[in-house]
Amino acid sequence: MSIWKRVGDIWKSNKTVPEVKASNPFEDTRVGDIVNVDLEEYIVSGKVVYYDQGYAPHRFAYYLQNGKHISCLLVEKGRTYECFVCEFVEGSLDDPADVPTELELNDGVTYVLEHNRTDLARTEGRTDFRSGDQVLIWRYIGPGENYFFLQWQDGKYVALEGERTPPGLIKFLKGSGDQPAH
Repeated sequence: MSIWKRVGDIWKSNKTVPEVKASNPFEDTRVGDIVNVDLEEYIVSGKVVYYDQGYAPHRFAYYLQNGKHISCLLVEKGRTYECFVCEFVEGSLDDPADVPTELELNDGVTYVLEHNRTDLARTEGRTDFRSGDQVLIWRYIGPGENYFFLQWQDGKYVALEGERTPPGLIKFLKGSGDQPAH
């Protein structure tokens, strides 16, 4: 081996490799990926990303499908991630101005309004919302770790009832389409 070849190999080995941005599964999970919640596996059939104009996203909704059953994993980003596994609830309201500060459901559980806000939504896959439009969101707190979420976009309400789930019980796996080639 020539001296120039050795010097070239040494020089190539000292080059810095560009850093790859670390993936954050709470934010980067996509339609087709697998989510395991407390040992139950779901496929992500839809995703809604909530954000304020000009700011990074702060809430994510993953529509989780297991057979014909669809639930929702809400992830709220703050100092830490708050995760809520929710079921869709049937019901209706005519006007967002009529949203009460206290809700009592048929099973006698009472929820109190914790906060509400307006966000823009970006969607992919099968969801209840259109991409690029505003969504009004109300978050209610109930007994224990139970929560109720009400969302409205252009005349359509989506209601979710669920409980806070520790992020450690949620595992994210890439779908088969996102696997690197061997």
